[in-house]
Amino acid sequence: MATLAEITDRMKAAVGADSGLGKTLKFNLKGDGVILIDGGTVSNEDKPADLTITISAADLEAMGAGKLDAMTAVMSGKMQLSDMGVAMGLQGKMTALFAKMA
Repeated sequence: MATLAEITDRMKAAVGADSGLGKTLKFNLKGDGVILIDGGTVSNEDKPADLTITISAADLEAMGAGKLDAMTAVMSGKMQLSDMGVAMGLQGKMTALFAKMA
């Protein structure tokens, strides 16, 4: 399993100059740290975000590799969303972001 720094670096590469999300997104990695995406900035700051996704680092990696579908992750309880409405609005953009992480 990748370290928080390795996952953060992959996320930075996927985001590039701008995430295109238009909202702040935080991944809470269940005790392994956080990754915050704010425009083109990717950090490990634990600040409030428009959407917080709670998921294990291993499951986040599986999603990035295309081995775990987001809907399956939510339905099985592997991923929790702080705001389903925001998540639905960002679904296409997040899918594109995960594709770049692979």
